[in-house]
Amino acid sequence: MPRYLSLIRIEENDTLAGGPSPELIQRMEKLMEEMTKAGVLLDTAGLTPTAQGTRVHYEGGQLSVTDGPFTESKEVIGGYALMQAKDKAEAIEWTKRFLKVHEEHWTVTCEVREIMEG
Repeated sequence: MPRYLSLIRIEENDTLAGGPSPELIQRMEKLMEEMTKAGVLLDTAGLTPTAQGTRVHYEGGQLSVTDGPFTESKEVIGGYALMQAKDKAEAIEWTKRFLKVHEEHWTVTCEVREIMEG
C-alpha cells in the first residue's frame, strides 16, 4: 500500500499561548488511536517553534545557515503524519478528520503527498 506524508501547516504567530487545549489533545489522541488500530498511522509528531529551528540553504554552490525564528514565514510546518492508505482519497479523508478535531480559532492546512518508493 502507498504511503503518504501529511505536512501540517499552521500560522505560528496565531497559535494560542500554551499550545493546544487539553480537549483538543484528547480528541487528537482518540483519532490517532483509531488511525493506528486501522493500520493507517505509521508515525506522527509536532515540531518545536521556528525560534528553535535552523535553515540550511544551498544556492549557486554556496551554503548558508540561518537560525530561527523565521519572521518572514507566516505559515510554518508545525508537524507531520506518516500514513499508509489504500489510495490518496483515503489519506485525504483521514486528514480531513484530523483537521475537524481542531477548534474554530485554529488555522491549519495539511498538504498530503504520496511518498515515492524505490
